[in-house]
Order: sequence, then structure tokens, then C-alpha cells
Amino acid sequence: MTSKTSTMQRITMTFDDELMAEIDEYMAATGHQNRSEAVRDLVRDSLKKRPEVDDVNRPCVGAVVYVYDHETRELAKRILHDHHGHSNLSIASMHVHMDEHSCLEVSLLKGPRGEVEHFGRHVIAEKGVRYGELVVVPSTLVKSGSEKIKGHVHSRSHKH
Repeated sequence: MTSKTSTMQRITMTFDDELMAEIDEYMAATGHQNRSEAVRDLVRDSLKKRPEVDDVNRPCVGAVVYVYDHETRELAKRILHDHHGHSNLSIASMHVHMDEHSCLEVSLLKGPRGEVEHFGRHVIAEKGVRYGELVVVPSTLVKSGSEKIKGHVHSRSHKH
């Protein structure tokens, strides 16, 4: 039986004070003994969430969740224009007014993974978008072909 040994690589990283404070808060909340341990765990978690490494043409379903300042010049108009320009990907959107300046939108997309990811990242990168996240459902869970996603309404709660 052979043992697998792992070596550690030393790297230097630079973080601003605000990010360091967040890392320190994370450490306190999770019980990490040092920053290296905390950053390694955060990186591992992030890598688990990375997009699948498969064919960018495989079908997928995605959700783009973003918060933006509706007073940012022309932003709402640009986002709406972007959605109309990608109507082949857009399934549905929900818009919520969070306060007098902030709106939250959730946009559901369906199409080739590469196009869904590109469009989702484009929306998140718009100037005035303060928070954004793209979730892509693995293509192994989405049937290929021309099947439509059918929504349904629950009139009763599920019992387990």
C-alpha cells in the first residue's frame, strides 16, 4: 500500500482591510485556527461550485440573481434591452423593490451552457449591479432536445 503525501505551496496574497475583516469574522464563526486554513476551505468550497467542465453547447437551466441601484443611469433600460436581445434564453424574471434605491431581480434562463453563462455574467458585470450570482443547473439534469420547461403550482404542502 502506498501513501499519498501532499506538499504545501507557499503563496503571497494581498487583501484589503475590509476583506481581511470578513475573513477574520469567518474564522471566528467557523472555528478556524488560522487564516491559511480558512482561505483554503473557502477556496475548496468555491472550486466545488465552479461550472461543469463539459461541452459549452450542452443544454442547461440557470438562475441569475442580482441587486442593482435603479437610479444608476440607464441601467434598468440596459438590462431590459439585454433580456429582450436574449429572448431565446430568457424563461422568466421576477422583480422586487427592496428599498427606495435597490431592486432585486431573478432571471431564469435556458439554453446552451456557454450562452447562459455568458449572458448571466454580462448582466452581473453591468455598472450599478451591486451583487450578482449565477447558478447553473448541471447539464446532466437537463434533458436535451426541444422539451419545454413546464411550471406548476402547488395547492397543498408536501408531506414527507
